[in-house]
Amino acid sequence: MTSSVRVAAAQMTSINDLAANFSTCSRLVKEAASAGAKMLCFPENFSYVGAALGDSLKIAEPLDGPIMKGYCSLARESNIWLSLGGFQEKGSDDAHLRNTHVLIDNAGNIKSTYSKMHLFDVDVPGGAVYKESSFTEAGKEIVAVDSPVGRLGLTVCYDLRFPEIYQQLRFHHEAQVMLVPSAFTKVTGEAHWEILLRARAIETQCYVIAAAQAGKHSEKRESFGETLIIDPWGSVIGRLPDRVSTGLAVADIDFSLLDSVREKMPISKVVYSKQQSLTRLIWEGFCGLVNAQFLFQRFLL
Repeated sequence: MTSSVRVAAAQMTSINDLAANFSTCSRLVKEAASAGAKMLCFPENFSYVGAALGDSLKIAEPLDGPIMKGYCSLARESNIWLSLGGFQEKGSDDAHLRNTHVLIDNAGNIKSTYSKMHLFDVDVPGGAVYKESSFTEAGKEIVAVDSPVGRLGLTVCYDLRFPEIYQQLRFHHEAQVMLVPSAFTKVTGEAHWEILLRARAIETQCYVIAAAQAGKHSEKRESFGETLIIDPWGSVIGRLPDRVSTGLAVADIDFSLLDSVREKMPISKVVYSKQQSLTRLIWEGFCGLVNAQFLFQRFLL
């Protein structure tokens, strides 16, 4: 792997029109490839944002359906990896879908998928009430996968508020780059978006690529925007000049910086030491329990 590699993160305003969204994504793929990016990350709900409750269920498809095949073709034609965060994958029944992060390689093959684990069931202060779990099946598996831009940790949007998944990705799955495709609301984005992203980068010493939905999708829905790329020290290295415009943030993943940050502040050693101590305590407790049961049985006999 080279010492640095270029990545891009898209910002867009998806609507309830599959063809229009695909056209926007196609243009952004070509721009990212021209900029020398090896991977382009799209936001949550890149292919479709419904105007009314239940719209997403109507267009949900399996991963081998025509919608995803179209995006696989984009990756192959431009020789670029695509992170497609938040695809409406058909669920186990007609009443549910999966919010699935799909990773496609430059040959147009699906390399890995992750289904969003933490569903957005929230009463936004001063805003709307959301109940994602009413139509979405929660994922159960943490997913990390190797790529030309490093070892990727796959997440989606609301996962960002649960640091334990990022701790697992870093310290148990050796992730180097966290992907956080999102569609934060305007209210929560203004209050928490950049703070949370920089915190995840700092505490895991990973790059964070956060592609965001931006602007008004319909009369009832608006997203905060502010697509960001953040380095392992927590510095923002990629940002669009306009928080809600459609376009690309481009930056280089510098593996020498990643290694330097981790070597100079070796938090992984502390984490592993604590894990070993906890494992030892659990084992000692188990052995003590077994001995106690043995003595108790001997006493009874």
